[in-house]
Amino acid sequence: MMLRTAIFRTILSRGTSTIFASTNSSARRSTPKSASSYLPSKLQGYRWASGTTAASSANDPAEVESLNALEEGTRLLEEGDVEGAKAAYSQSIKIKKTPSALFNYGVTCYHSKDFSGAIDAWKESIEMQPDSPDAHTNLASAYIMQPLSRPDLALHHLKLASELSPKDAEIAFNLGAVQEAVGNLEEALEQYKLSEQYGVERASVHIRNVSAKILGKKLAEAEAAQKSNS
Repeated sequence: MMLRTAIFRTILSRGTSTIFASTNSSARRSTPKSASSYLPSKLQGYRWASGTTAASSANDPAEVESLNALEEGTRLLEEGDVEGAKAAYSQSIKIKKTPSALFNYGVTCYHSKDFSGAIDAWKESIEMQPDSPDAHTNLASAYIMQPLSRPDLALHHLKLASELSPKDAEIAFNLGAVQEAVGNLEEALEQYKLSEQYGVERASVHIRNVSAKILGKKLAEAEAAQKSNS
């Protein structure tokens, strides 16, 4: 895929949502594409997040300088210099803290497997811009990927992301993946069906798999109940 001006692209390693952060005011997204596995082989997608806020002003010199550093970080990432980009985003945050700079800084932390740093950055980004489904989705990914996985926190943030963007096929798919991983099969099935309805074709495979698991569980429960009554 070709990179666009001022857009960061990274393909995350174990099946999490792939996030794009842009300094453009309009959000864009490509066609969803599957990634490799992390628990069951699921979390997926390509996503862009807006890099400016409604309060942005070209009349604010600090914000202009911060935005320049943000764009420099994006340029460096496009060249493959993750550490240079991380430093540029850090500089952007020091000049003027914005949700976009924190968001992008979190992506560089994640890319370098600094999941704690990514979590801290995305949590702070959410504090400043709580209505960002992309930040909640990213944070959920980091909670899954950190050494001591926290699927409970991942579920919390994916549910928030789903509330913010209820017809988002990728979020529904990801929520289904984590629900399945923790054994909430009925909830997983519901989310996979929504994901398929909204356009993720490969969700049909997981609908069949989870349906089979639910049937197997019911048969096992019925057999156990029959034995206990005999």
